[in-house]
Amino acid sequence: MVAVVDSNANSNVGQLNSGGNETTILNGTISRTSSGFFSPTMTEEPCISCTTFNILAPIYKRLDHQNQNIRESDFRAFWFTRNQRILNWLLFERSSIICLQEFWVGSEELVHVYQERLGVAGYITFQLARTNNRGDGLLTAVHKDYFRVLNYQELLFNDFGDRVAQLLHVQSAVPLVQNQNGDTQQEFLVVNTHLLFPHDSSLSIVRLHQVCKILQYVETYQKENKLSHMPIILCGDWNGSKRGHVYKFLRSQGFVSSYDIAHQYTDSDADAHKWVSHRNHRGNICGVDFIWLRNPIKSGKLLKTSWAEAVFGIIKCQLLKASLNENDAFAFFKADEPGDYITYSAFCEGLRQVNLIGLPCGLSFQQIKDLWILVDNDGNGIVDYEEFKQRIWNSACQVEDSAASTDTEPGVEEEAIGFTVKNAFLFPREAEKGMWPENYSLSDHAPLTVVFSPVRIMHSSQKIL
Repeated sequence: MVAVVDSNANSNVGQLNSGGNETTILNGTISRTSSGFFSPTMTEEPCISCTTFNILAPIYKRLDHQNQNIRESDFRAFWFTRNQRILNWLLFERSSIICLQEFWVGSEELVHVYQERLGVAGYITFQLARTNNRGDGLLTAVHKDYFRVLNYQELLFNDFGDRVAQLLHVQSAVPLVQNQNGDTQQEFLVVNTHLLFPHDSSLSIVRLHQVCKILQYVETYQKENKLSHMPIILCGDWNGSKRGHVYKFLRSQGFVSSYDIAHQYTDSDADAHKWVSHRNHRGNICGVDFIWLRNPIKSGKLLKTSWAEAVFGIIKCQLLKASLNENDAFAFFKADEPGDYITYSAFCEGLRQVNLIGLPCGLSFQQIKDLWILVDNDGNGIVDYEEFKQRIWNSACQVEDSAASTDTEPGVEEEAIGFTVKNAFLFPREAEKGMWPENYSLSDHAPLTVVFSPVRIMHSSQKIL
């Protein structure tokens, strides 16, 4: 358990250094108690903690830059020791919920080590392998003294990247906060995933597909189980920064980056590189690990609207990479058409030239048709300059919601339980300053831990007439 205390407090705390080795620090900011929850003080209401960590599967860890075929998985002493140190760190932090990516499911010994040590520490674990025997996958651990897992679902994308996701519906073992009906046991949804790495720009659509599938799955699960008024936490390695299309897509869906909220960072370019969480195989450092939060009252755009705007954003990005301005981009799509407009066939050809169709991982025929309907605002079968500018260049779409046309009357104010972000931190701490220490050796990712506090939220329910 972790309790946040005054940084000037006189505490003698066992801590881990950047290499993952235990040291002792004085006047630390973190201390332990016997409870499994975070708490600002021992008298305030309890909080929950969540850690996401890509632990770098040994089958991917390169030991020799000159010979890429030499991997850590070939040397038991190396991967066993490193993963024991990872477990030491995780059990030192003792987050309520732990979400791991690149978990080496292909090694029975490693799986057993994690299950045994986490089990002894009071966690129930769920693991999921990537499809097509990729060797790695996901592991989610929930501390069973503090949460009950009401349901566990697996989502297989069955796509180009063989990616997967886990969905857990959890309930607090004890009431975390009191509402108008008395003490309530908090329920919320947790997702753990690892999106495809953007090896080239054509994979942007695949990554967008993956996150869209997750939200569609969550939406369906909520409707089937009548769970609309509960928080959703998305954890994982999203393999994209704050400047990417996936980040903007999730923001448009009402999610917030917990780390950025805790540190009062905005979505502006000025705050895009304040922190990092990964040094990739190319040697670049970037922030790609997120814990997203959406509270019950936080509304976003329709999923179809966010999807379309994100795709149009990708199209614009591809055109800008080709050094095309607004006028040039319109001319690019218009091609050899005699009039000052874009036809459907010319639109498809333009998408092919920017690598968004014609590939196994590109847009489907139906998706292209749906996008064309949105671009052709007046439905006359062609797209003029103003439609192009409004729909594609400025990425402003309005998808009609069939449910929105249903007559409704104002509902009553209802109370729901949500979360506020109390704190968030990266390890090693240098990552919080946008730096990557050379002596950090647990992984090529920094674990991210977020502390949430339950809060009562009022929302208006609408009644269908």
